[in-house]
Amino acid sequence: MVMLNASTFHPDYFLLTGIPGLEESHLLLSIPFCIMYAMDLIGNSILIFVIGRNEALHQPMYLFLVMLATCDILLSSTTVPKTLCIFWFNSHLITFNGCLVQIFFIHFNFGTESAILVSMAYDRYYAICCPLTYSSTLTGSFIRRIIFFALLRSFSIITPFVFLLYRLPYEGSNVIEHTYCEHMSMAKLATADILVNVVYGLVIAASATGVDLILIVVSYVVIIRAVLQLQSSEARLKAFNTCVSHVCVIILFYIPAFFSFIIHRIGHKYISPQFHILLANLYVIVPSMMNPIIYGVKTREIRQRVVAMFCKVFIGD
Repeated sequence: MVMLNASTFHPDYFLLTGIPGLEESHLLLSIPFCIMYAMDLIGNSILIFVIGRNEALHQPMYLFLVMLATCDILLSSTTVPKTLCIFWFNSHLITFNGCLVQIFFIHFNFGTESAILVSMAYDRYYAICCPLTYSSTLTGSFIRRIIFFALLRSFSIITPFVFLLYRLPYEGSNVIEHTYCEHMSMAKLATADILVNVVYGLVIAASATGVDLILIVVSYVVIIRAVLQLQSSEARLKAFNTCVSHVCVIILFYIPAFFSFIIHRIGHKYISPQFHILLANLYVIVPSMMNPIIYGVKTREIRQRVVAMFCKVFIGD
């Protein structure tokens, strides 16, 4: 046990165990983690570069996609490097303040990404249901306001997490059974009542992420109704195809996060810690890795420009 600060009862360090029970497999597990992280960085960077370099792609959907790719890089980079340090170098220590910073950026990026997915659903709604007013409504200034609101909302609702954790005394164990710092994992180490932390976490999950998901579902109910009313089967197929990528990304983002949230609060009695921690890591890295692949495969404009870029690099003009 490390020395405690006598005035604040905060440990100097926390000890991240990695994946309990799978310590002998850490080096083996590091291989897929490293590959997925590399694919995440490369794929999202290519996506940002291609959209940034092509003015024809400076449209609302693609600008939201740049924000999504940026959040994906930041979210995975907040956790995966430390996880790999644990797997490769047995670097288990993280400072108290470092733990708080990691928690802030994990939840901040998650909240921002959720808001961006809502914005993308709004974009698809206007493109399909109100095509005549699409360009006049989703202007550059309107998109900037949406992005600013998404960042402001995430900052406003996530900052209290840090203060709620900081106010707690940690006079007992400083061992976190995880590969990275997480709000409830850290709160459970406190030697005081954490009811406020639990309630606030549930309120935020319901009022922010929950509302985001409801808005997305409502948007797609309206979109599906509008598409089914189209006379041409070709037009219906084309309209559905423009939404497939976004729906796949939504599924990848919300379902693992939902299961991780449920398991952490009520499923720990029935689910092994190994499965829970692996799921928590996969929900950070897998959606971030898959998003650029999904959009690269399903979006013709992006696919064509990526192929053209690689042909220019490897074959020349």
